[in-house]
Amino acid sequence: MKILLVGNPNVGKSVIFSRLTGVHVIASNYPGTTVSYTRGFMKVGEETVEVIDVPGTYTLEPTCEAEEIALRMLNTGDIVINVVNAINLERNLYLTLQLLEKHIPMVVALNLWDDTKHRGIDIDLGKLKAFLGVPVIPTVAVTGQGIKELVENIPQAILPDAVVRTPDERWATVGSIIDQVQHITHRHHTWSERLEDASVKPLTGGIIALAVLASAFLVVRFIGESLIAYVLDPSFNNLWAPAVLKLSHLMGSGGFLHDIVIGKVVTGEVNFVESFGLLSTGLYVPFAMVLPYIIAFYLVLGLLEDIGYLPRLAVLLDTIMHRLGLHGYAIIPTLLGLGCNVPAVLATRILESKRERFIAATLVSIAVPCAALQAMIFGLVGQQGVQYVAIVYGTLFVVWITLGIILNYVVKGFSPELLIEIPPYRLPQWQAMLKKLWLRVYGFLVEAIPIVLGAVVVINILYFLGVFNAIASFTAPVVTGLLGLPREAVTALVIGFLRKDVALGMLAPLALSAKQLVVGSVVLAMFFPCIATFVVLLRELGVVNMLKSAGVMISAALITGGILNLIL
Repeated sequence: MKILLVGNPNVGKSVIFSRLTGVHVIASNYPGTTVSYTRGFMKVGEETVEVIDVPGTYTLEPTCEAEEIALRMLNTGDIVINVVNAINLERNLYLTLQLLEKHIPMVVALNLWDDTKHRGIDIDLGKLKAFLGVPVIPTVAVTGQGIKELVENIPQAILPDAVVRTPDERWATVGSIIDQVQHITHRHHTWSERLEDASVKPLTGGIIALAVLASAFLVVRFIGESLIAYVLDPSFNNLWAPAVLKLSHLMGSGGFLHDIVIGKVVTGEVNFVESFGLLSTGLYVPFAMVLPYIIAFYLVLGLLEDIGYLPRLAVLLDTIMHRLGLHGYAIIPTLLGLGCNVPAVLATRILESKRERFIAATLVSIAVPCAALQAMIFGLVGQQGVQYVAIVYGTLFVVWITLGIILNYVVKGFSPELLIEIPPYRLPQWQAMLKKLWLRVYGFLVEAIPIVLGAVVVINILYFLGVFNAIASFTAPVVTGLLGLPREAVTALVIGFLRKDVALGMLAPLALSAKQLVVGSVVLAMFFPCIATFVVLLRELGVVNMLKSAGVMISAALITGGILNLIL
């Protein structure tokens, strides 16, 4: 199927074309001429169709070479999307009537729809559709508003049955339509409309995005750290620790079963991070280390969702994300990954193609540290100075960009354009938001607690069998030579497969230098995903693509760690 975008010059036709096809387009000269046009591809249902941005024309009675080419190209298309400037309806409808007379299935995109409200122009869509006899979809190309509905109406494009008119008759018909469908009044912008417009413009939108993301990050840290410091740590230390120590005394001072249930107890104290018992580390990690940041992150995310900001952030970042083989909505899984990589990988389902899902899931697993890992980075690396935390995050960001560009060129396929509805800003409904927060937190606990408890048992068994010592001996040349870490760090890297935050905590007793902590943090963040993310990757990508993704992760982690070790 071939879809033609036809309209007057400067009506936003090319922007709609970019919205439909993404940035991967082909520019060509029409055979035998110097007149250029662009073509690309998009998905309509399950079918991939070709979209052609026809040279702009005011009439099908050619007055120049470009208009002649536009007329010729009409004979090659299956469906026409007529892009009309909604704030200059009178001038644009002349071409629309000519297109109707060609008897080609057609949909009208009434673009610049937001400007009609700003200028006090009221258009009766029902009457306009009745006059034209084809679907009329209001759109705002720069934000993506209405593009999804436009795509949904393409299969319902109507074959018009219009009479052929003379030029004078067409202008008379245009005047009659305008009199009946358009009414103009004076109207001022509201403050929310001004903010909506500013949120998607490159300069003001970028400033707003930085402010929103920085504020969100600070709020997540404040809520998470406050819950840990004032609620959870005191509860574990003052209430749970005495009960665990009493049970430890009843079970004896050591032994295999004691180590699995209680973990290592040193000088009558329980270290909830390092003891690795079911009742110590197994409960402390999900409830006291991870849960506070999960609550904080999902609370902020839900707030941004319900206010209506996230779709605008997606639109703002769409061009950048396309350089990584994605579209703007991939920022949602990326943000989710800052809370937990598991829901982030699951959220890649919102992306349309397998190529996008593979790239997004791989980038999230490699370069987006979860909230629990971030807490450990701030707690462990931050003790050496904030500049070292900045190096960790700066490195991960550079890896995210660089690896995304590489995958965009290496992974075959194309990225469809961003098709989302842009809601107006509105105040959130707190009851609904809190309910959504509870469902997300509950889903995390149901998935995370069994995994952490199972990991604790597996780690103890592997320690008992001496597996970690064997792995440490085998990988020591890479760990000590390439990464510059002590031999004992191998244990932490292996445990990173089970739980990255716990693995980073295991570096604390090794008395590492600031450089080694930076390298260890970056490698652990990028290395093979934790077991929960691994399971989700396997389910979402399949065995083959999961193995490819894992290969990219391991290679990128070792290369980046080696470069950091060399530079620092």
